[in-house]
Amino acid sequence: MQNLRLMHWTRALVLVMAVPLAAAAQNSVQFLQPYGPTTRPFSPATRVGNTLYLAGQVGTAADAKGSAIVPGGISAETKQVMLNIKDVLEKSGSDMEHVAKCTVFMADMKEWDAMNEVYRTFFKDGKFPARSAFGTSGLALNARVEIECIAVVK
Repeated sequence: MQNLRLMHWTRALVLVMAVPLAAAAQNSVQFLQPYGPTTRPFSPATRVGNTLYLAGQVGTAADAKGSAIVPGGISAETKQVMLNIKDVLEKSGSDMEHVAKCTVFMADMKEWDAMNEVYRTFFKDGKFPARSAFGTSGLALNARVEIECIAVVK
């Protein structure tokens, strides 16, 4: 009988300890480096539980090693930004269908309609994430547009 009580209390103690440990693990921040170590002081994505927070993406092509914006103006830049977002999501366990929120930063809000034409093509069946847009006085690498996203892991 004594051993049975001890087993019961041991099981209860393990369960009580496991709940906070599981919660702590789920709420810990994972700093994701899908392209290897970064040269700049930020992560392309971080994960907390089932949520991904993507760093802002500008329109640099993969072969430019993050140093040159693609030519062609706002439409070309927006397409590259969205391709970059798609790539980070896929390398981090998600996809465009799981994006919940985007924030758009633009060098010139007059280009908002042209940006929207390209942006909308990356989301299916009119399932657009919640979004905010801001005009800025300057973006990294003299970009015309930068977009950051929050997504759910698949």
